[in-house]
Amino acid sequence: MDISALFLPKDLLEHFDVKKVLELGDCSAKQMIFEIHLEEKNKLPPGYNSSDYESKGFYCPKRIQDFPIRGKALYLVVIRRRWRLKNDKTTEIKSDYSFISENSKLTKEISDFLKGTGRNPSRYDK
Repeated sequence: MDISALFLPKDLLEHFDVKKVLELGDCSAKQMIFEIHLEEKNKLPPGYNSSDYESKGFYCPKRIQDFPIRGKALYLVVIRRRWRLKNDKTTEIKSDYSFISENSKLTKEISDFLKGTGRNPSRYDK
């Protein structure tokens, strides 16, 4: 069993693989932090035909602060998969994870990221 499964919502781990868990030093805060890297699984979003779309890499990683673990800040580095229509290279799709944020106990920033609302994350740093 991956120990990170104890700290992350089950629904999230059904769609993302944990690629690495790091304990790092945060020089600005002068403390140690945890960082969990999550990569979206190679599964086409529901409702799309796999013969029409192909996985074409990833969007830029997003670093999101989550609830602390053992008094240390926890950051999730989330990497979402990019899907492209084979016949039209300009058409891209991505998975919708709004159902996870609605049914799980996530921080507001993670919830907004998964919903794709694009809200300003700096408002959560208060």
